[in-house]
Amino acid sequence: MFLANEVFDMAVQFEKNGEAVYRSAVSNVPDPALAALLEWMADEESRHAAFFSRLKAKKAAGRHPFSRELTRELLDEMIGEQTFSLGDADFSAIEHQEELIRIFLEFEKDTIIFYEMLTPFIEDAETRASVETIIDEENTHIERLKVFLDREETHPAFTDC
Repeated sequence: MFLANEVFDMAVQFEKNGEAVYRSAVSNVPDPALAALLEWMADEESRHAAFFSRLKAKKAAGRHPFSRELTRELLDEMIGEQTFSLGDADFSAIEHQEELIRIFLEFEKDTIIFYEMLTPFIEDAETRASVETIIDEENTHIERLKVFLDREETHPAFTDC
């Protein structure tokens, strides 16, 4: 049903959606340290989008332009501005680093669940491998974030604040 390029399009869109939410939330967080953490996470999402775009560029287009356009429209409708659990977050009420990191973790987990639900609809081995690459990258991000939940120190994103 989906080709690797289309899956990478989804990944890029999710990352851009997350980045937009985090950048928008910066102005709603009164604590400069938390605002810096939001900026850091937005930058992380931007880096992820660039990473997935580079992976997509390595894949061959493989479809007729008309078919690609229809698929693009379907993806836009399906994903649009989807932000999963981020849509429910009240960033203005967050007072501690741990609360913010837990929100980040939930978004990363939501995207993994989406890709895991998508996998049964992917017949092509190359595309399945691409989905696994995306899931692995999201899991790496989760592990990086979890490190800061176990520490008492401030996240490096705002040690200079």
